[in-house]
This record gives sequence, C-alpha cells and structure tokens, in this order.
Amino acid sequence: MANTFLMFYLSMIMFLFGCMVFVSNRKHLLSTLLSLEFMVLSLFIFLFFYLNFMSYETYFSMFFLTFCVCEGVLGLSILVSMIRTHGNDYFQSFSILQC
Repeated sequence: MANTFLMFYLSMIMFLFGCMVFVSNRKHLLSTLLSLEFMVLSLFIFLFFYLNFMSYETYFSMFFLTFCVCEGVLGLSILVSMIRTHGNDYFQSFSILQC
C-alpha cells in the first residue's frame, strides 16, 4: 500500500520535471519532443498504478500507449519535415513571414 503511494508521488514528480524541461527548453525541437515523451511516460506509470490500485482493468493503458505512439510518430514526422525544409531544428531560424 505504501509502495503504491510512493509510485504515485514519484510519477507526479517525474511529470512536473518533464513540464519544467518542456517550458524551459525552447532551442531545439528534438529536446522538446523528448520532454513530451518523458511526460507521457510518467503519465502512463501513474495511470497503470492507479488502475491497479483501484482494481480496475488495465486494458485502457493499451489505448493510452497506442495514442502515445501516434503522438510520437507525428512529432518525429514534423521534425523530419522541418529538417528537410529548413536544414536544422532551431526555433530561432523560423519566421512567420516565411510560412
């Protein structure tokens, strides 16, 4: 029981650290995508332990992982298209007038 609460708190701390990195790092798109994936992983850990603690079915976690994979693939495809068109993944090299 105490171990479950420890995992709840650990996953929330992981999520908050991921949010801090996501907000503070604005230079490269790849680092922001990695922080988003870290936040998703911490949410998955929280969801898994919550469903186990409440004795619910953990089948919902499969749907969550499916949507997380789709989100990751979409982010990587945007990264690849940005590198092909602009040559790098710096946010400072973009201009609203060029779009």
